Amino acid sequence: MIPAVEASISCSALKHNLERVRQQAAQSQVMAIIKANAYGHGLLRTARALIDADAFGVARLAEGIELREQGITQPVVLLAGVMTLEELALAAQYQLDLVVHQEMQLELLAQWQVDEPCFNVWIKLDTGMHRLGLATSQLDIVLKRLATCKAVTQSVSLMTHFSSADELDKPQTSDQISRFHHAIENHNKKTSLANSAAILAWPQSHAHWVRPGIMLYGVSPFENSTAHEHDLQPVMTLKTSVMAINQVAKGEAIGYGATWHCPETMPVGIIAIGYGDGYPRHIKLGTPVLINGLRVPIIGRVSMDTMCVDLRHCSDVKIGDTVTLWGEGLPVEEIARCAGTIAYELLCQLTPRVQFVEV
Repeated sequence: MIPAVEASISCSALKHNLERVRQQAAQSQVMAIIKANAYGHGLLRTARALIDADAFGVARLAEGIELREQGITQPVVLLAGVMTLEELALAAQYQLDLVVHQEMQLELLAQWQVDEPCFNVWIKLDTGMHRLGLATSQLDIVLKRLATCKAVTQSVSLMTHFSSADELDKPQTSDQISRFHHAIENHNKKTSLANSAAILAWPQSHAHWVRPGIMLYGVSPFENSTAHEHDLQPVMTLKTSVMAINQVAKGEAIGYGATWHCPETMPVGIIAIGYGDGYPRHIKLGTPVLINGLRVPIIGRVSMDTMCVDLRHCSDVKIGDTVTLWGEGLPVEEIARCAGTIAYELLCQLTPRVQFVEV
């Protein structure tokens, strides 16, 4: 059975983008961020394609366990740490590294009595994002407490996370870098600050480890640029096909709510994708798709399973022709702007009925 909607994942593009990270931060080790099902690309296929990464970062314990059960041997860092002793036991069983970002997690580690140290720990410092992280003023105390925890190895590293590295005209990133360096100046520890935007634009933040996320998937972290400008290759290309072509008379309305009327008698293409596949229902009129290499505008509202396009300027289109929604030839960043959102959200929200294939 031919799938209605297909997301093709380019493993060669993943490898290329990892190499771009290494070119940008040549002196740093790379923790590839593959949380949220690798930003919608598939956790295991992405980890296997990025097998040359020095470590992986995930958000949830279940992601780390899945990587271990499928044979991934690199360090795997739980970016949100653990919340209970039961989770701590599983993290120990699967040899997962922990981020500590709050007092409660220090207390859990203190309670965990073992004969041999088993956890490499990252202390996350809040330098200005005010989401997760310990106060920089607490660092000395936290290090002393971890030194008394039998479960913690001597591998204790320090990290922070930027709030605005993608906004180059704002002072926040420079301020956060300064706060971090001030906090750690008396400590000889490995450090990590840089996300994708900082890897590309803030070389002073590269440190011992960098943590690329969105750039690995061939997406620019900056609002007003595309992946191509940073020599990044799109990893996901979302495709469907033309399922019908109708001749619709001048003045007739298209789709639910009758929101778009034909300015003349014209061919309207019906394509086999909708919000039931994760394509955004709120996309603006005129958003392009690609058919036979031509940009064709969406008309009318997106339905659950279909949407309509204006075929007046591509008369050779026929039923069964491939339609590209984003990816190769049509940047997902552009489609995200048309939807009033960010590329991260589009990539993460595809539904289970989309079939994924590796190319």
